[in-house]
Amino acid sequence: MDNYILEEIGKRISERRKLMRLTQEQLAEQMDVSIQMISNLERGVKAIRIDNLIRLSQTLNISTDYILTGKQTTDDLVTLADQISQLGESQRKMIEVLVAYCLKEL
Repeated sequence: MDNYILEEIGKRISERRKLMRLTQEQLAEQMDVSIQMISNLERGVKAIRIDNLIRLSQTLNISTDYILTGKQTTDDLVTLADQISQLGESQRKMIEVLVAYCLKEL
């Protein structure tokens, strides 16, 4: 697999892990894999096995499509909507303002 593609996959994994406020150690523990494996994935040094991709997807609560291609699926957006629905009213309003701002920038 092309090194550029592996590096892009690694960036998405790292960004999602950090967004979920997990350390590499915590992610490795939750997936029952080595810290070295997580490090190798995030640096784009090694490709991910299918079974680990599935576990990673479940642990990070994001689709395998997003990990591999960077494209979000409908399920990813439903998950995001569910997370937003769990916020308090003032937090949801902040999200609405942010979305409106981002749309205006397009």
